Amino acid sequence: MSRIDDLVGQLQAIESELQVEFDKRREGFAFEVDRRRVRFSEEVMELQRVRKIGLIRYITGASLLSWLVAPVIYSGIVPLLLFDLFLLVYQAACFPVYRITKVERAHYLLLDRGDLPYLNLLERLNCVYCGYANGLMAYGREVAARTEQFFCPIKHARRIVAAHDHYPGFFEYGDSESYRLGLERLRAKLVEEPTES
Repeated sequence: MSRIDDLVGQLQAIESELQVEFDKRREGFAFEVDRRRVRFSEEVMELQRVRKIGLIRYITGASLLSWLVAPVIYSGIVPLLLFDLFLLVYQAACFPVYRITKVERAHYLLLDRGDLPYLNLLERLNCVYCGYANGLMAYGREVAARTEQFFCPIKHARRIVAAHDHYPGFFEYGDSESYRLGLERLRAKLVEEPTES
């Protein structure tokens, strides 16, 4: 195992520890997930309702600049929906040809923040919109990452910011021997890759 593989393993272990700590932090909010729906205890629901800002107060409290840029923000729904449709068609058409395991869209698009009782209707809409946009980008990134791993799993010459999870396993820039000898091995990992749970 190379030093890089060792560091990647350490990083994954730290990410797991971090998730455990995040899970501990949210224990005080007394909720459970029941059939993909979040349920709070009645006590917590009541505490959260008290902190809700009414829709009219929320809208009238917004700045003029917020009103002016809102149409720009919400117009993003059109390219997002088109991108979502593209990813659906892309995976359906291309991934079976190369036997690449499809990315489960539902694992990336989590729209549960709209269930929070302390949010008014517009805040809920905003949360659904942001959850959809960011989830869609993460979903698209995983589709692109699997495509890149199949066709061009070569690291860049310069360091890239926020590389996807597949990137550390790519071949070093300029290492033609490893690329030619290991390409089929990396492609096979895409076929064997289990569906996310």
